[in-house]
Amino acid sequence: MRFIANKEIAKLFRDMAAAYTVKNSLFFKVKAYENAADSVEHATSELYDLWKEGELGSVSGLGKNIQEYLDELFKTGQIKHFSQVMSGLPKGMFTLLDIGGIGPKTAYKLARELKIENIKDLQKAIKAKRIRNLEGFGQKSEKDIAAALLEFKGRENRHLLPFAFENAQKILQYLRKEKECNQAEPLGSLRRMVSTVGDVDIAVSSKNAKKIINHFTKYAGISRILGSGPVSSSVILKNGVQVDLKVQPPEAFGSLLQHFTGSKNHNIALREFALKINMSLSEYGIKYKGKLLKFKDEESFYKQLGLDWIPPELREGNNEINAAKAHSLPTLVELNDIKGDIHLHSNYPIEPSHDLGENSFEEIVTKAKNYKYKYVGFSDHSPSVSNHTKLQIIDIIKRRSLKIEQIKASNPDIGILNLLEIDILNDGELSVPEKGLKLLDGAIAGIHSSHKQDKATITRRLLNACENPYVKLISHPTGRLLEQRESYDANWLQVFEACVKTGTMLEINSWPTRLDLPDVLVKEAIKHNVKLVINTDAHEITQMGNMPFGVSVARRGWATKENIANTLSWLEFRKYFR
Repeated sequence: MRFIANKEIAKLFRDMAAAYTVKNSLFFKVKAYENAADSVEHATSELYDLWKEGELGSVSGLGKNIQEYLDELFKTGQIKHFSQVMSGLPKGMFTLLDIGGIGPKTAYKLARELKIENIKDLQKAIKAKRIRNLEGFGQKSEKDIAAALLEFKGRENRHLLPFAFENAQKILQYLRKEKECNQAEPLGSLRRMVSTVGDVDIAVSSKNAKKIINHFTKYAGISRILGSGPVSSSVILKNGVQVDLKVQPPEAFGSLLQHFTGSKNHNIALREFALKINMSLSEYGIKYKGKLLKFKDEESFYKQLGLDWIPPELREGNNEINAAKAHSLPTLVELNDIKGDIHLHSNYPIEPSHDLGENSFEEIVTKAKNYKYKYVGFSDHSPSVSNHTKLQIIDIIKRRSLKIEQIKASNPDIGILNLLEIDILNDGELSVPEKGLKLLDGAIAGIHSSHKQDKATITRRLLNACENPYVKLISHPTGRLLEQRESYDANWLQVFEACVKTGTMLEINSWPTRLDLPDVLVKEAIKHNVKLVINTDAHEITQMGNMPFGVSVARRGWATKENIANTLSWLEFRKYFR
């Protein structure tokens, strides 16, 4: 088995669409692979993880043939049919397709006639002014390709959610300073709070689109203006992020928000639903009986369709429309519901197995109080088993526990838990002996090594942790690091059943590269009545501000306040611990 990231799979599908285009194949073949690429790019979980769980079918847009090809890809690292289709085409054309503005036939011509195999070859061709001499090109074409190449080199295809979110917030604040701006909101995958985001899309409600666009294009962070029209504009920021702006009059702003927020699968499903009741949808409103109905907000838009308003995080084409029709959508957990953060690392000199935090217990408590939390947990990594004997580990925990008792005594207005994040070792044993665990209010257990062990071994490690009476929570349960490391393989049904049986909770980790438990597993955990805790895993107190991203994962997994244990009062929450 071989992990292949979603962005690689999407690229592969787009290459197939390009190959069929160049070979003048039937349109439906090209469209099928373009649609598959779209579905992969908008998937909220890595397809490799879904494949391991037998859940590829949960991703709309992936037909039976595509799923079979993915099965072959993950098992062997290649797809024979794809290789056959692409045979005879210059390899360089597929590299050029990554550059904005270069389509399949242009890429094919450049690669074939100029013998371009890579980006360096393209740079040389531009420098030597060879492109302008090709039939059908010219100086302008060469200049446009050169500009597109510069943008390509400085851009990532996807950005981690917090990075995209931060960029968007700065621009939204800037736009809202213009008096002609009535409202400004994010759109697309950012508004749905997907774990990684492509371009940043923003909508503005205003009666003066010209003034809004003029204001937008003067934003200090812009590197290049890609284009501006009467009601829209696109720019590239200095950090490589593309931002697309759309402006709509206030009376139709709800229609614009709705049209550009949902995933492709949600929008297709909604259009089909509307057509069955003789309504047609667009970014301008709903056409009914020959008349265009406009909507200032989304609530009235969905109401016209006979549906409850669907929270943006749920607009993924996963039965949310039927739930909205049946008035059975969940009341999703909100940031204000969170009463505490219990996975926090301090700078206490514990000589840990992994990294120390940067702040003292006192500083963490002060920050928690600033967030108006009712409780907090100190969860430093346990002492290194390779550098300490069991007796030394117990002694360190004793000294740390005494310090925490002092902090508790001086802060009676906030609940404090004496916890450790302990390692689930390769053989399934825990990194802290029982005598050490008894000194704690509880333990958070996590896998921090040997992520590539087989499914049965990983599952057994997790089950061993759940069965330990001192372990109250499993941290970052799948071990994934977005765009760095895939999730390990585990039998999640067995893990969920063990959690319910033992009362062990699972964490939704808000760390930007984790966002783990992933939303697809959050939804499954909830179905099995597993209790979840949203934590930041902060190693520095400003990182406690990542809590909204963990909450967004919970919301995308259809989690309510009742599913999240740390929405409870201190009196109720402390019952989970000693």
